[in-house]
Amino acid sequence: MARRLPLIAGTLALAGAIAALAAFGLASSSPSGRRAPALPRERLAGTPVTLASLLAGADGGGALVVFWASWCGPCAQEAPALERFADSRGGRGRIVGVDWSDPELSSARSFIRRHAWTFPNLRDTEGTVGIAYGLTGLPTTFVIDAHGRISQTLRGPQSERSLRRALASVEHD
Repeated sequence: MARRLPLIAGTLALAGAIAALAAFGLASSSPSGRRAPALPRERLAGTPVTLASLLAGADGGGALVVFWASWCGPCAQEAPALERFADSRGGRGRIVGVDWSDPELSSARSFIRRHAWTFPNLRDTEGTVGIAYGLTGLPTTFVIDAHGRISQTLRGPQSERSLRRALASVEHD
């Protein structure tokens, strides 16, 4: 029994670490399949976009809704990868950013300029759209399938590769 104690303690510590990651929104959740809520109406930068127009531009594939804020350090870390993805052949027209609860419009616009984002961005000033999506932390990317359902929730900064993989998983649903 004394020999098993370190093994049991290690297993419990690992389980606790996984639970903590999930509680703080750092682990990816499983697909929910629920209908994606409407996007905010207030345009921050780029062309006006709705969820329907975003999915229509995806040619039967999925789309990404990325929640971010100018005060979010991990969002700044992720920003270059988002622009590279949006500028790629596979990402063009399939991504929209949503500025979540930024207190100052000028801060949000400055963030977009600083990272040279060319994809559309909307503003969720009151945070109600993020709450409707089930946002638990920033940055968070929701993968929307061609039928307008949330297929995956990606928490934390993403890479171009992880964004491509997420969209590939909903390509021909």
